[in-house]
Amino acid sequence: MSIPWRDAMSHALYGPDGFFVAGSGPADHFRTSVHASPAFATALLRLISDVDSALGYPARLDVVDVGAGRGELLRSLVGCAVGVSGEPAHSGRSGLIPPWSGSPETLTPTASARSFGEEPSSGTGRPSLAERVRFTAVEYAHRPENLPEEINWVSEIPDEITGLLIATEWLDNVPLDVAVHTADGWRYVLVDPDSGVETVGELVKAADLDWLTTWWPGPASPRGADRDLTGGSTSTDAITGSGSGFGAARPAQGSSLTARSRPGCPETPNSDYRRAEIGRSRDEAWANAVRKISRGLAVAVDYGHLRDERPVDGTLTGYRGGRQVPPVPDGSSDVTAHVAMDSVASAGAAVARCAYSLLLQREALRALGADGGRPPLSLAGTDPVGYVRALAAASAVAELTDPAGLGGHWWLRQPVGIPLGPAVAR
Repeated sequence: MSIPWRDAMSHALYGPDGFFVAGSGPADHFRTSVHASPAFATALLRLISDVDSALGYPARLDVVDVGAGRGELLRSLVGCAVGVSGEPAHSGRSGLIPPWSGSPETLTPTASARSFGEEPSSGTGRPSLAERVRFTAVEYAHRPENLPEEINWVSEIPDEITGLLIATEWLDNVPLDVAVHTADGWRYVLVDPDSGVETVGELVKAADLDWLTTWWPGPASPRGADRDLTGGSTSTDAITGSGSGFGAARPAQGSSLTARSRPGCPETPNSDYRRAEIGRSRDEAWANAVRKISRGLAVAVDYGHLRDERPVDGTLTGYRGGRQVPPVPDGSSDVTAHVAMDSVASAGAAVARCAYSLLLQREALRALGADGGRPPLSLAGTDPVGYVRALAAASAVAELTDPAGLGGHWWLRQPVGIPLGPAVAR
């Protein structure tokens, strides 16, 4: 029986035996920035510190990870923080990245943890950041065994967040409907959950048609002909479209990135027609997440595209066991699609009533000190061990900032009740 893609994805990913609920977790099937390098968590520690400062060092600082997988990111953050986990940070659990772009200095794991736990203004009597931070993972799966007790595990985003909400490759798995443009307009695409075979359904409803008209120009709408509706700012790369990340698939575990060409996927109802992935459900999900923040910063990290660069045939695909597979929504594999980042950003800005920032991951990480530069060769003579560590760190950061891979992911940063500059800029 064929059903709308949104219903099929919802059951396949988040049902009782869904891909993200059952089994050992997504890390066995694909790599994200969190899995690729602990340097990602180390960079986030600096962002957390910036948010803490912008908030005026509140008595409680929330760090909420939405779509937490099996808690990998928060495990790394806890491991980086002396005084939070009750043990020193160890090599392999925290990142080694240069403190600032162009600096030859290498930040060791211990130094990273120490800076996280120290009081920013000594002598004030204020508890350290490590004492004030509260980690919360949001995920439908059951709480993993051996998860540090400092991490709270919930199934819904909590209310009244003061601090940082981070969503790393969450929005691409928010279920959505798929449409195809036919002779009489946009129609829903239906799918058989068992086989992945698609058929054409009814005309899209008014709300979805409005989203498509605004955010996904059809064959009759020249790209770029309408006014700018983003309501925010993008980097130069985002405006020109160079290195946007489109065409780069989610990296499979232990492999290089594969093309987002949907090889071997079920045929579209008619290859002459234009497909679209209706992002309205993702807009609503992000707006709801932003709405949970009293004061702080929401960050979404995902692969996606902008209005003038929408893919003609969509990006829907699947992942299983480290390989890209046809998007069959039977619960045995990940089903994912790129995110309409500008549409999501606009929805968040409407809730927060603050301008957002949208830029590529390589720019965001470099702003946080992860430039991926090789350490000076002279260090090898004076500190061979430090040189090897710094070289390994540079390699790890290079993967995170590669414009053809993870560096092409987007960072959407939405402040709520705090200045954008102090929270995200250096």
